[in-house]
Amino acid sequence: MEVIIIPILASIAVMALGKRNQIWLTAVLSLLPLIFVAQFFQWVGVNGGWKTLFDQPWISDNIRFTTGFDGLTGVLLLLTNILVPVIVLAGIRNDENQTKITALTLFMQGALNGVFMAQDGLMFYIFWELALIPIYFITLTMSGQNAFKITLRFFIYTFVGSLAMLASLIYLFLHTANFSFSFEALRAVELSHSESIWVGGGILLAFLVKIPVLPFHSWQADTYTHSPAAGTMLLSGIMLKMGLYGLLRWYLPLAPESIEFFQPWVIGLSVAGVIYGALIAMRQKDMKRLVAFSSLSHVGLIAAGIMTLTIEGLEGSVLQMFVHGINVVGLFLVIELIERSTGTRVLGELGGLAKSNRLFMIFFMLIALGTVAVPFTNGFPGELLLLKSMYAFRPSFALLSGLTIIFCAVYIFRMVQFSMFGEGKADVANLKWNEILAFGIIAAFILGLGFMPQMLLDIVHNSIVQIGQWVSEARGVMS
Repeated sequence: MEVIIIPILASIAVMALGKRNQIWLTAVLSLLPLIFVAQFFQWVGVNGGWKTLFDQPWISDNIRFTTGFDGLTGVLLLLTNILVPVIVLAGIRNDENQTKITALTLFMQGALNGVFMAQDGLMFYIFWELALIPIYFITLTMSGQNAFKITLRFFIYTFVGSLAMLASLIYLFLHTANFSFSFEALRAVELSHSESIWVGGGILLAFLVKIPVLPFHSWQADTYTHSPAAGTMLLSGIMLKMGLYGLLRWYLPLAPESIEFFQPWVIGLSVAGVIYGALIAMRQKDMKRLVAFSSLSHVGLIAAGIMTLTIEGLEGSVLQMFVHGINVVGLFLVIELIERSTGTRVLGELGGLAKSNRLFMIFFMLIALGTVAVPFTNGFPGELLLLKSMYAFRPSFALLSGLTIIFCAVYIFRMVQFSMFGEGKADVANLKWNEILAFGIIAAFILGLGFMPQMLLDIVHNSIVQIGQWVSEARGVMS
């Protein structure tokens, strides 16, 4: 419970302090949950199964406030509680929105921790909705002239998806033996094939919108582009992982009978998103929009890997979730510092920035190499596992998905070339201590996971095997 309560209380404290809060204070507050996450690993062990950490009746004895921890949850908690301090460190500056953004970020940290730890379907839905509230406020109040239009589109997509998921959870609840939202009770419900398709479709829709998977992506590019830096980092680095996590933790175990129906559709649309996102990214001049479509391409491969139902695909998806979160936050941080120094993020208006700040160039290049999945950077192992799983599912899909390596190199190195090299048109300000620290954390994970990806794979392995067993019992399709 501490990892949920502390950030929410910290959010209230930041709002109470107002402009008197300092970077070091908010950074420390956002780091506190990471201490408890480390303790969770110590208590249950890296290779332990699911362990309930808090379980109390809420509305009734059968509708409970239940949270727990296992390897899959641990990886997502690590990602959340590492990236939020990085976002706080790098994104705070002395302007009128400092207090608001910091408070909303901390509130969202608590809600995200709740999403990943919830073991009760109703609590999962509540935290899912709570995690959306800060982003609504950030996009509505700080996204410029088109704020209302952008926020409304985002709201409609997520609201429809969330209602569909809630309807499916309620249907399962009504068919449990003791009217319970607990994960085990929901999983024990036996559905007919048609019921499973309807229930699975409702759950799946919420996650496909959040990831997003083609054609549920039209909210993404504008929201990423016009949101302030902190909002964009939260959306791309952590929030979209809610959808990918939901596929693993909730969709596959609760509606396994529907997988056979939805599998070819989800993989096909995800692979289409891989190609579509990459092709559109190559045509972008706005750096933020380029990375937004790049993200669509990368998460499409992760979603496809999950739905292959191979151990390599499931483990590779979790590794790549973590990697994508680190790298995309790094890219948006680079873009934010460029725009803050030069007043623009349009590639045609930039150039020669490497001459003015060599340290910034080193960090930018390292993040670019990780994004492109160069060997011995963090992007390589997960992408290799995902492509292997795609080949096992269908070689033609693996060939199409593999094009992302070439396309990604084109648009990422194009962004580096146009902004960093050539005739100098502007300068990048010297990095402050907090920005160097934020980049240093990102660089450590890019290199660390490039050389030692097995650290995360060992953590998540038993959880993935358990999910595989549940699906195998229902369909006999795991390999």
